[in-house]
Amino acid sequence: MALALALGRRSLGRAWPNPAVGAVVVKDGVILGRGWTKAGGRPHAETEALKAAGKAARGATMYTTLEPCSHQGKTPPCTDAIIRAGLVRVVSALEDPNPEVAGQGHARLRAKGIVVDIGLLAEEARRAHVGHIRRIAEGRPQVLLKLAISADGKVGAAGRKPIAITADAARTEVSLLRARNDAILVGVGTVLSDNPSLTCRLPGMMGYSPVRVVLDAQLRTPLSYSVIATARETPTWVVCAPAASAMAEQVLRDKGAEVLRVEANAGRFDLAQLLKALAERGITRLMVEGGPTVAASFVKADLIDEVTLFRSLKTIGPDGVDALEGLPLTALTQSSRLKSLGSVQVGADTMEHFERV
Repeated sequence: MALALALGRRSLGRAWPNPAVGAVVVKDGVILGRGWTKAGGRPHAETEALKAAGKAARGATMYTTLEPCSHQGKTPPCTDAIIRAGLVRVVSALEDPNPEVAGQGHARLRAKGIVVDIGLLAEEARRAHVGHIRRIAEGRPQVLLKLAISADGKVGAAGRKPIAITADAARTEVSLLRARNDAILVGVGTVLSDNPSLTCRLPGMMGYSPVRVVLDAQLRTPLSYSVIATARETPTWVVCAPAASAMAEQVLRDKGAEVLRVEANAGRFDLAQLLKALAERGITRLMVEGGPTVAASFVKADLIDEVTLFRSLKTIGPDGVDALEGLPLTALTQSSRLKSLGSVQVGADTMEHFERV
């Protein structure tokens, strides 16, 4: 099961709208087949593992990180493939909370005489599938806030000028974080001040870049800026207010970007509606990366499920930009809603991870 979980992690950030499942077929202590959910959610992990095992799967056991599906979607049910393959036992880490499955997959297997065991490494599986679970249970994606701060708690220089805070090792970790999330979200202020690419910049990983979501109530993002200029290579979704210019929307669409209209009050979006809209489009894991106003708005709305905080040894000074607009950093680091899972050294910087209690 540990191997199945490791295989499933290969698909994080790429399997949406489906969960990133891993599966292993074993007989007499020999691994016959391995599988993980492919990009876009298909093929499923179970059918991939069975394909690799071939005829040797008859009489074998499958370990899978989530209950096999039992309903007809864009592909046939995995339970049918398991039954046809002649497996005698299935070990699932978790029951799938999706109402279209929700125990029916396990029941179908048992009805065909297949032994089903549930719960092995369940806690690890819940962490792996937290985005899928949250989308099903709450109708929104799992939200990770990433912050990179100076030793004195700043994220930018005076006048909101961008400044390099962390070193290369931390920036590598950020690219890996991006690759494990379905979408990355920033405000238009960050785009206008930094002109970021918001991609995975590690060698060979550009294709793992998440969907870029830009909060731009009045559609002010210049067409020459990276997120729009490269929208046909790396998907970009621009979120605007209902009253934003239809002409500006069409121009962005012509450039390859998608435009979503979400309720906004004085330029501030209804974040619950925003997350619902993203979940309806299949997003299960959202990384919020900037800037201070957007980060603070998610904190105030109690919509942060995880935080990855990078701390630098550099200082910026009292005129620098605070990490959270109008809030102290302790609103995160000492929040009763979040607990620290510890910190590690990343090059010259430290990385601390927090998780919703």
